Amino acid sequence: MSRHAHTGDGEAREPLLTGDHLQPNELDSDEGEIIFDRSASDITHDAGGSAQRRLTFEEAVEEAGFGLFHWLLLVACGWANASDAVEILCVSFLLPTARCDLLLSSSDMGLLTASIFLGMMVGGYMWGFLADQRGRRRVLVVSLTVNGLFGGLASMAPWFWLFLLLRFISGVGVGGSIPVIFSYFSEFMPRLRRGAMISALATFWMAGNILAAGLAWLVIPRTWAHFSLGRLDFQSWRVFVVLCSVPSLSSALLFKLLMPESPKFLMEMGREKEAIHVFRMMFELNMWRKGKALPEFGLCTSSKQRRKLDDIKTCGSRKERLGSIVKKGLVPIIQMFDGPLKSRSIVLLIVFYCISFGYYGLWMWFPELFARIEDGGSPCANMSRPSSLSNQSCYPVKTAVYMEGFIIAASNLPGNIFTILRMDSTGGKALLSCSLLVSSVSVFLIYVVQTKAQSLVLSCVFSGVSVIAWNALDVVGTELYPTHLRSSALGFFTGVGRVAAIMGNVVFGNLVDTNCAVPVLLVSALLLTGGFVALLLPQTRQTELT
Repeated sequence: MSRHAHTGDGEAREPLLTGDHLQPNELDSDEGEIIFDRSASDITHDAGGSAQRRLTFEEAVEEAGFGLFHWLLLVACGWANASDAVEILCVSFLLPTARCDLLLSSSDMGLLTASIFLGMMVGGYMWGFLADQRGRRRVLVVSLTVNGLFGGLASMAPWFWLFLLLRFISGVGVGGSIPVIFSYFSEFMPRLRRGAMISALATFWMAGNILAAGLAWLVIPRTWAHFSLGRLDFQSWRVFVVLCSVPSLSSALLFKLLMPESPKFLMEMGREKEAIHVFRMMFELNMWRKGKALPEFGLCTSSKQRRKLDDIKTCGSRKERLGSIVKKGLVPIIQMFDGPLKSRSIVLLIVFYCISFGYYGLWMWFPELFARIEDGGSPCANMSRPSSLSNQSCYPVKTAVYMEGFIIAASNLPGNIFTILRMDSTGGKALLSCSLLVSSVSVFLIYVVQTKAQSLVLSCVFSGVSVIAWNALDVVGTELYPTHLRSSALGFFTGVGRVAAIMGNVVFGNLVDTNCAVPVLLVSALLLTGGFVALLLPQTRQTELT
């Protein structure tokens, strides 16, 4: 269990991982507070005249060391990242069977795959803004809970419109956890290890992808997973949906009970004592059984963010406060597209749109495309079949479709290993551009080839290379913006990506039966565009977080 400690910013929870307990009168202390400056540490004197070091964030992270804490953090954040992947991708695996039970046309399937991205678009910026104002950890707990709860409830929806609505709400939760988890994780990492560790965190998306594909392969084709629940015929794909909600709920519980708040966020909010407490906990876990002690130190903090929150809390009526919050919510967007951040923001907007339309537009339809080429040929060779629901047969379930989905998901592994080994030496910018260009070529060849085996091989190439682009984008995105904008920026661009994903899935849904070549070649062209535009980004390799 966690205890509550009252601060100027509401309640703060102490995680179980911490060894020491803060006194309530320590948490509100602003003693020795100065405006945040990361250029150098200061020496201050306490009341007794003894000297005390004041460290910047980067210096404090280095002082805390690197070790057990960071690996535990990687597992916790990685599981959250994997749970998001499971929740998003489970829809693509249930399409080949759920389309019969829910009476789905190809256009309906396009709307269904788009619904979670619409939710992510709504939730992305909202949760990112709240994370920059109220804390990363608190937002992660709530968003992961929303994701898992409504994702699980969708399994009992008897009608398509209700299933669509619940998947949308689940997407609102996913939209919060994806951008915030990378901001949270990066704010514990020492500068020289940040790129490799964020790449390692991104690999858990592959783990979630493999988990979703593996569960689909094990559960959906099985007759034992079919039973009746009142008037509802609980088919195996519904059991699969329930199982896909478990990772998000377990991850929310993990963050609620064990994880601390980001020390970088605490410093920006002027909560020095709490930040020091987190750094001490990091040091104790990293130096476990090494007999080392962390010397006393202070932190160079800033209370500007906290003063802004206090101003909102004390200003006028509820209507005035709401207006102030709305105006304040638009400030990060204005700052992102103004001054020195303008050019990089425009470039990132284009890159996010191109990769999201291309990746999700194609990836979410892989199981359906492979179901349609079960008798051989290329993905676009058998698209002229009648789309009438009466002509479709979903049972018995074709196990090969899920086996192929598992193989494509597993092909992420080489790309993930490559990014972990090369991110810090090569840099995110170069990896992002090159991987997008290669992905473009592989998608074009998927359209050209004429056999199922060739389509599977090229789909695996696309999977392995495109994951390098996503990993590089995760690293670059966290390093391009300062702390007070980081989650808001990632939330905004994630929202842009969701708009692109929605458009990609709607385009596929409407054209996959009549003119398959258009969406496939459009994906190739957009990935090519994103690869060239990414060259305009600044180099962020091993830079300090601001």
